[in-house]
Amino acid sequence: MSSRHIVVATKNPGKAREFRELFASKNVTVQTLADFDQLPTIEETGTTFEENATIKATAISKLTNLPVVADDSGLVVAALNGEPGIYSARYAGDHDDQANNRKLLAKLSAVPDSQRQAAFHTTLVLVKPNGNKLVTEGTVDGKILTTPHGENGFGYDPLFWVPAFNKTMAEMTDEEKNSISHRGRALRKMLVQFDDWWEK
Repeated sequence: MSSRHIVVATKNPGKAREFRELFASKNVTVQTLADFDQLPTIEETGTTFEENATIKATAISKLTNLPVVADDSGLVVAALNGEPGIYSARYAGDHDDQANNRKLLAKLSAVPDSQRQAAFHTTLVLVKPNGNKLVTEGTVDGKILTTPHGENGFGYDPLFWVPAFNKTMAEMTDEEKNSISHRGRALRKMLVQFDDWWEK
């Protein structure tokens, strides 16, 4: 099987590593936005995870003339009517994990332990320059702790407790996280359909 190139629409090294590990079985060479000079910032103006991921993937695919996978992921907290949702990365400003976590904890300060259910959600959109699109989704359920735990991971991982492992996402190894993560689940669904999509 010849090598295949895909651009992952991120500059986040943690996210890029997850994609590389999961795409390894498909003999796919993964590049990220960091590998391209002077790509414009794509404004995500959608109102859903899928709309935002599609906007990003389509724009970058046109600019690079390569297949692009983009994800829009977020934390959905039931007690906050689904916040932060599509605004997860910039909940308290611009991609400041610690500020985002502080804001989340402040908003949940009066919410009892029994009502702190949350889910990490990912929508992945894979787009070719010819417009062919593949969409998959993944979700992992958990709850929000009152203090962060763990050094691994990024974003809201230190606050997101997963009952099945009895620890937070940030306390898991990469292997454990990939086995249950929302992005991992969406990507495994994508890999099942990948070969058919690639031939189209």
